[in-house]
Amino acid sequence: MAARKLWGGRFSSEADSLFAEFNDSLRFDRELLAEDIEGSLAYARALERAGVLSASERRRIERGLSELRSEHAANPNLAEGSDAEDVHTWVEEELVRRIGPAGLKLHTGRSRNDQVATDLRLYLRARCDEVDSQIRSLLETLAELAERHIEVIVPGFTHLQRAQPVLWSHYLMAYAEMLLRDLERLRQARERVNVCPLGSGALSGTVYRVDRHRLAADLGFARPARNSMDAISDRDFVLDFLYFASVLLMHLSRLAEDFIVYSSVEFAFAELDDSVASGSSLMPQKKNPDAFELVRGKSGRVFGHLAALLTVLKGLPMTYNKDLQEDKEGLFDAVRTVSLCLRMTRRLLEKTRVRSETMRRAAETGFLNATELADYLAERGVPFRDAHHLVGRIVRRALELHLELDELPLAEYQRFSALFENDVYDRLKPETAVSRRVEIGGTSPAQVRRALRSLRALLRRSR
Repeated sequence: MAARKLWGGRFSSEADSLFAEFNDSLRFDRELLAEDIEGSLAYARALERAGVLSASERRRIERGLSELRSEHAANPNLAEGSDAEDVHTWVEEELVRRIGPAGLKLHTGRSRNDQVATDLRLYLRARCDEVDSQIRSLLETLAELAERHIEVIVPGFTHLQRAQPVLWSHYLMAYAEMLLRDLERLRQARERVNVCPLGSGALSGTVYRVDRHRLAADLGFARPARNSMDAISDRDFVLDFLYFASVLLMHLSRLAEDFIVYSSVEFAFAELDDSVASGSSLMPQKKNPDAFELVRGKSGRVFGHLAALLTVLKGLPMTYNKDLQEDKEGLFDAVRTVSLCLRMTRRLLEKTRVRSETMRRAAETGFLNATELADYLAERGVPFRDAHHLVGRIVRRALELHLELDELPLAEYQRFSALFENDVYDRLKPETAVSRRVEIGGTSPAQVRRALRSLRALLRRSR
């Protein structure tokens, strides 16, 4: 027997089968089943306060919904295979089947419009908390790795060309800064999620005294939505999450790109553990960074979900339109993708071996200490622009002699300026270069340790 439509009384014929397939959403919105039950339990209490339900009816509804919740917890696929139109229809039908006509009263004053908006907010609020924890776990891993490699020096790059020596820990902490901004964006998004639409009805509010402030508090929301029309049509909170997710995945994609490059034979700065790499079906020697590549690739699908929902929303008239059904599949996929990429990135970082000697050798070649030479002259009174030009000529001379700057004889330096003395060679060491960056934000060991202490303290406070 076909499921009864919640709106079927006005219609004289059954829905066309193709229309039903096109219109129905249970196949994906059953993801909200637990939230639909949670919202319904709170609404039953509100209806009792409003005098719509007797205490006995409210208890029967609570018993039926609680049984349903327990069965769903034991079997998340409980609604699979049903021909119900959506998750709200399925829950109501199951409730009525269990407790009888009292279940039909639950929808009094409530529309699927405010119901789905509430379910979606409950769902996303919980997911925000889970992702928050996952970001903090990744930050903990970055902090642990930064502490472990506090003395490791690596080339820093601009334009993917060797530029200046930095601490590997400083590099890792750069990604920690990105993730901290992501965490801030997520928490701001959660604040905007935490508003209760329930009690707004279809669009104009409710005639029943359900006490929306108490209803919001019962569901853990900060406040009820202030405008019923906005409450049921607003999906800005989904956009907020998708924007956060897009920026986060962009950051993880950049990190993945670095490690793809650094683990290549050409760089050899890092080596992936065999357990998180794959091989080639043809070339026996290959060790491919597939997991990092997938993190990089999955960012695109999340960007797409943001663009898709913006496009859905941009021309919608007030208030609810069926187009809003398109808000869920992209969001559900984005939540799963973000969670998986965060957990996978953490695992990859934990299982990647840093080749510190290779990093150090790379930092000693390619004239990464040229800026130190210019600063050496500037400290002795040479205008920096002139010092910069002079060091450029010295680099060209070193290239002609096939020498690095620390291999160039003092006599060669003194051909360019009498200000050069034997102490210039100490200034050219990578350790000296990094240790001199002592201002806040610099790559000196002291500043990196300071940044680590600050990160640790922040993570302790944010638990």
